Amino acid sequence: MSAAMIATSLVETLRERRRSAPGRLWLVVPLLLVVTIPVADVFLPPDIHLAHLLVVAVAVTAVGTGPRATGLIGLLAVLALVLAGLERRTLVTESVLVELAALLAVCVFFVLFTRMRDRRERELVRARSVSDAAQSVVLRPLPHRAGPVTLASRYRSAEADATIGGDLYAAARIPGVTRLLIGDVRGKGLPSISDTAIVLGAFRAAAHRRIPLPELVAYIEDAVRWGLAEFSEPGEDAAERFVTAAVIDIPDDEPVMHLISCGHPPPLLLGHCGKKVRSLTVPEPSPPLGLGAWAVDSNGADGVRPCYVPATFPFEHGDRLVLYTDGISEARNAEGDFYPLAERATVWADEVPGSMVERLAADVGAYTGGRRDDDMAMIVVQRD
Repeated sequence: MSAAMIATSLVETLRERRRSAPGRLWLVVPLLLVVTIPVADVFLPPDIHLAHLLVVAVAVTAVGTGPRATGLIGLLAVLALVLAGLERRTLVTESVLVELAALLAVCVFFVLFTRMRDRRERELVRARSVSDAAQSVVLRPLPHRAGPVTLASRYRSAEADATIGGDLYAAARIPGVTRLLIGDVRGKGLPSISDTAIVLGAFRAAAHRRIPLPELVAYIEDAVRWGLAEFSEPGEDAAERFVTAAVIDIPDDEPVMHLISCGHPPPLLLGHCGKKVRSLTVPEPSPPLGLGAWAVDSNGADGVRPCYVPATFPFEHGDRLVLYTDGISEARNAEGDFYPLAERATVWADEVPGSMVERLAADVGAYTGGRRDDDMAMIVVQRD
């Protein structure tokens, strides 16, 4: 672990303890120093002087409290230094006057520092609350149930302080059908949020319509292609921006599921016994969303609308469907090996979807050593 990582960890630990501990606990040590240092000076030899340690009391107070408490301890520290000088009859000596001036300067500095720090923390809290609210609107949490299926999801952004990035998922209900979307915007972290919002907005606008699955994907493709072109930077190649996605229809009255894959990693289907795993690779994959203009027909002509052909797979009662992004399937350990998702999914296949998705997410974090190289999204779906 590098020195920078250690320093960052210590700072974060100190901040958390300062926030969680009551303010009065941070005053115990400073008050003890302010009281004991003048008393100790009385019993120490003349050549030993502890008054300069009063600055420690002010510094400790500044770490754990605000400007008012810091100013109070600073005032008491100055009075303690004056008292120690009177006791030794050295108050007007050059050394004590220099110590007194230095202590006053340090007290003023710490009061100003704590005032600025508290103001910045309040600004950060307000900004973080606005950011979290905006991100929660873009990436809404999935419902626990949708028709005959139970849903559980897990999301982790590549940015440590963000709750959304380039991965996305959403669910919608139409009469008799549950619709699911999972996707991955090219790029990761905060810069990809605008593309994420475009895809989710297109899905939410059309998913509630009673239109076939191919028409739904075609609508999303048109909306995404327009949105990516509208918000592209001047000179940016439109082909460099695209979204892989898997769109799924799960009928209520049939033990099947219909899948259209637009360049997305194939979902995993776990049988009700939890030991048989099948990778649902579609026979006719479609191009990623946003690249439909580069589709070609059977005669080699380009610029045609891609043909979205759903693949049908069995999805019976008790079966589990694991949808994921490449942040999971391409996660690597220290040796560079990919995460064995199909193998690990069988370990917790007998647990409820919520517990299963949490265990898989924690296992990915342990496998990679906690590194955040890419966004990560995962959904576990169970037909009850």
